[in-house]
Amino acid sequence: MALKIRLARHGAKKRPYYRVVIADSRAPRDGRFIEIVGKYNPMLPKDAEDRVTLDVEKCKEWLGKGARPTDRVARFLSAAGLWEWKAGNNPEKGKPGAKAAQLIIDKAEKAEARKVAEAEAKEAAKEAEKAAKEAAKEAEAAEKAAAEDAKNKPAEEAPAEEAPAAEEAPAAEEAPAEEPKAEG
Repeated sequence: MALKIRLARHGAKKRPYYRVVIADSRAPRDGRFIEIVGKYNPMLPKDAEDRVTLDVEKCKEWLGKGARPTDRVARFLSAAGLWEWKAGNNPEKGKPGAKAAQLIIDKAEKAEARKVAEAEAKEAAKEAEKAAKEAAKEAEAAEKAAAEDAKNKPAEEAPAEEAPAAEEAPAAEEAPAEEPKAEG
Protein backbone atom coordinates (compact mmCIF):
# COMPACT_ATOMS: atom_id res chain seq x y z
CA MET A 1 0.00 0.00 0.00
CA ALA A 2 1.52 3.32 -1.18
CA LEU A 3 0.71 6.14 1.20
CA LYS A 4 0.27 9.71 0.00
CA ILE A 5 0.00 12.98 1.86
CA ARG A 6 -2.42 14.89 -0.31
CA LEU A 7 -5.32 17.33 -0.44
CA ALA A 8 -8.98 16.30 -0.19
CA ARG A 9 -11.37 18.97 -1.45
CA HIS A 10 -14.29 20.15 0.65
CA GLY A 11 -16.29 23.37 0.72
CA ALA A 12 -18.89 24.77 -1.64
CA LYS A 13 -18.88 25.43 -5.35
CA LYS A 14 -16.27 28.10 -6.13
CA ARG A 15 -15.39 28.24 -2.41
CA PRO A 16 -12.79 25.47 -2.02
CA TYR A 17 -11.46 24.27 1.28
CA TYR A 18 -8.97 21.43 1.53
CA ARG A 19 -7.94 18.95 4.18
CA VAL A 20 -4.37 17.60 4.18
CA VAL A 21 -4.86 13.85 4.60
CA ILE A 22 -2.92 10.62 4.67
CA ALA A 23 -4.52 8.22 2.14
CA ASP A 24 -3.85 5.21 0.01
CA SER A 25 -2.72 6.38 -3.43
CA ARG A 26 -5.46 4.27 -5.07
CA ALA A 27 -8.30 5.91 -3.10
CA PRO A 28 -10.39 8.68 -4.72
CA ARG A 29 -9.35 12.29 -4.13
CA ASP A 30 -12.23 13.09 -1.79
CA GLY A 31 -12.77 9.51 -0.69
CA ARG A 32 -11.48 7.31 2.09
CA PHE A 33 -8.43 8.50 4.03
CA ILE A 34 -6.47 7.32 7.06
CA GLU A 35 -5.91 10.52 9.01
CA ILE A 36 -6.27 14.30 8.73
CA VAL A 37 -2.94 16.05 9.31
CA GLY A 38 -3.77 19.64 8.31
CA LYS A 39 -5.98 22.16 6.52
CA TYR A 40 -5.56 24.48 3.56
CA ASN A 41 -7.87 27.41 2.73
CA PRO A 42 -6.91 28.98 -0.64
CA MET A 43 -9.55 31.71 -0.21
CA LEU A 44 -7.42 33.44 2.43
CA PRO A 45 -4.63 35.86 1.46
CA LYS A 46 -1.22 34.29 0.90
CA ASP A 47 0.26 35.98 3.94
CA ALA A 48 -2.52 34.83 6.32
CA GLU A 49 -1.40 32.47 9.12
CA ASP A 50 -4.54 30.31 8.84
CA ARG A 51 -4.13 29.66 5.11
CA VAL A 52 -2.14 26.45 5.77
CA THR A 53 -2.32 24.63 9.11
CA LEU A 54 -0.27 21.44 9.57
CA ASP A 55 0.14 19.08 12.52
CA VAL A 56 3.93 18.88 12.30
CA GLU A 57 4.29 15.85 14.61
CA LYS A 58 1.81 13.74 12.65
CA CYS A 59 3.44 14.76 9.36
CA LYS A 60 6.90 13.71 10.64
CA GLU A 61 5.47 10.39 11.84
CA TRP A 62 3.84 9.58 8.46
CA LEU A 63 6.90 10.71 6.48
CA GLY A 64 8.91 8.29 8.65
CA LYS A 65 6.47 5.51 7.71
CA GLY A 66 7.10 6.12 3.99
CA ALA A 67 4.22 8.43 3.01
CA ARG A 68 5.12 10.64 0.01
CA PRO A 69 3.57 14.11 -0.42
CA THR A 70 2.02 15.38 -3.62
CA ASP A 71 3.63 18.41 -5.24
CA ARG A 72 1.31 20.96 -3.57
CA VAL A 73 1.61 19.38 -0.12
CA ALA A 74 5.40 19.14 -0.59
CA ARG A 75 5.44 22.92 -0.92
CA PHE A 76 3.57 23.26 2.37
CA LEU A 77 5.90 20.78 4.10
CA SER A 78 8.91 22.61 2.69
CA ALA A 79 7.65 25.87 4.20
CA ALA A 80 7.34 24.05 7.55
CA GLY A 81 10.90 22.66 7.18
CA LEU A 82 9.82 18.99 6.99
CA TRP A 83 10.49 18.21 3.33
CA GLU A 84 12.88 19.42 0.64
CA TRP A 85 10.70 20.52 -2.26
CA LYS A 86 12.16 20.83 -5.76
CA ALA A 87 10.24 22.49 -8.54
CA GLY A 88 8.89 19.84 -10.86
CA ASN A 89 9.91 19.84 -14.48
CA ASN A 90 7.39 18.28 -16.80
CA PRO A 91 8.15 19.52 -20.32
CA GLU A 92 5.39 17.32 -21.75
CA LYS A 93 2.72 19.08 -19.68
CA GLY A 94 2.87 22.28 -21.70
CA LYS A 95 2.74 20.61 -25.09
CA PRO A 96 -0.57 20.56 -26.94
CA GLY A 97 -2.42 17.30 -27.52
CA ALA A 98 -2.80 15.57 -30.88
CA LYS A 99 -5.95 17.44 -31.93
CA ALA A 100 -4.59 20.81 -30.84
CA ALA A 101 -1.31 20.13 -32.66
CA GLN A 102 -3.25 19.27 -35.83
CA LEU A 103 -5.29 22.49 -35.48
CA ILE A 104 -2.07 24.49 -35.16
CA ILE A 105 -0.67 22.85 -38.31
CA ASP A 106 -3.93 23.47 -40.22
CA LYS A 107 -3.98 27.09 -39.10
CA ALA A 108 -0.38 27.59 -40.25
CA GLU A 109 -1.18 26.01 -43.64
CA LYS A 110 -4.22 28.28 -44.08
CA ALA A 111 -2.14 31.34 -43.18
CA GLU A 112 0.54 30.33 -45.69
CA ALA A 113 -2.09 29.73 -48.40
CA ARG A 114 -3.64 33.12 -47.65
CA LYS A 115 -0.22 34.82 -47.97
CA VAL A 116 0.39 33.10 -51.31
CA ALA A 117 -3.07 34.12 -52.57
CA GLU A 118 -2.51 37.72 -51.47
CA ALA A 119 0.87 37.79 -53.24
CA GLU A 120 -0.72 36.40 -56.40
CA ALA A 121 -3.52 38.96 -56.21
CA LYS A 122 -1.00 41.80 -55.81
CA GLU A 123 0.99 40.48 -58.77
CA ALA A 124 -2.18 40.21 -60.88
CA ALA A 125 -3.16 43.75 -59.90
CA LYS A 126 0.27 45.03 -60.94
CA GLU A 127 -0.02 43.22 -64.29
CA ALA A 128 -3.51 44.63 -64.85
CA GLU A 129 -2.28 48.12 -63.98
CA LYS A 130 0.62 47.79 -66.45
CA ALA A 131 -1.76 46.54 -69.15
CA ALA A 132 -4.15 49.44 -68.48
CA LYS A 133 -1.29 51.97 -68.72
CA GLU A 134 -0.10 50.43 -71.98
CA ALA A 135 -3.65 50.46 -73.39
CA ALA A 136 -4.04 54.10 -72.35
CA LYS A 137 -0.73 54.98 -74.07
CA GLU A 138 -1.78 53.15 -77.24
CA ALA A 139 -5.18 54.88 -77.24
CA GLU A 140 -3.51 58.25 -76.71
CA ALA A 141 -1.09 57.56 -79.56
CA ALA A 142 -3.98 56.52 -81.81
CA GLU A 143 -5.87 59.73 -80.98
CA LYS A 144 -2.81 61.83 -81.79
CA ALA A 145 -2.33 59.99 -85.06
CA ALA A 146 -6.00 60.49 -85.95
CA ALA A 147 -5.78 64.17 -85.08
CA GLU A 148 -2.67 64.61 -87.28
CA ASP A 149 -4.35 62.74 -90.15
CA ALA A 150 -7.38 65.01 -89.87
CA LYS A 151 -5.15 68.11 -90.06
CA ASN A 152 -3.19 66.81 -93.04
CA LYS A 153 -6.22 65.80 -95.18
CA PRO A 154 -8.10 68.54 -97.04
CA ALA A 155 -11.56 69.19 -95.73
CA GLU A 156 -14.18 67.53 -97.94
CA GLU A 157 -17.44 69.26 -98.60
CA ALA A 158 -20.42 67.69 -96.98
CA PRO A 159 -23.55 67.23 -99.20
CA ALA A 160 -26.40 69.57 -98.45
CA GLU A 161 -29.06 68.07 -96.26
CA GLU A 162 -31.64 70.73 -96.98
CA ALA A 163 -33.14 68.99 -99.98
CA PRO A 164 -34.34 65.87 -98.12
CA ALA A 165 -35.87 68.06 -95.43
CA ALA A 166 -37.83 69.96 -98.09
CA GLU A 167 -39.19 66.73 -99.51
CA GLU A 168 -40.47 65.58 -96.13
CA ALA A 169 -42.50 68.72 -95.50
CA PRO A 170 -45.04 68.20 -98.38
CA ALA A 171 -45.41 64.55 -97.43
CA ALA A 172 -46.54 65.60 -93.97
CA GLU A 173 -49.16 67.90 -95.45
CA GLU A 174 -50.57 65.21 -97.74
CA ALA A 175 -51.35 62.83 -94.89
CA PRO A 176 -55.05 63.10 -93.95
CA ALA A 177 -55.64 64.19 -90.44
CA GLU A 178 -57.71 61.87 -88.33
CA GLU A 179 -60.99 63.28 -87.23
CA PRO A 180 -62.19 62.64 -83.71
CA LYS A 181 -65.01 60.16 -83.58
CA ALA A 182 -68.22 61.26 -82.03
CA GLU A 183 -69.47 59.23 -79.16
CA GLY A 184 -73.06 58.41 -79.40
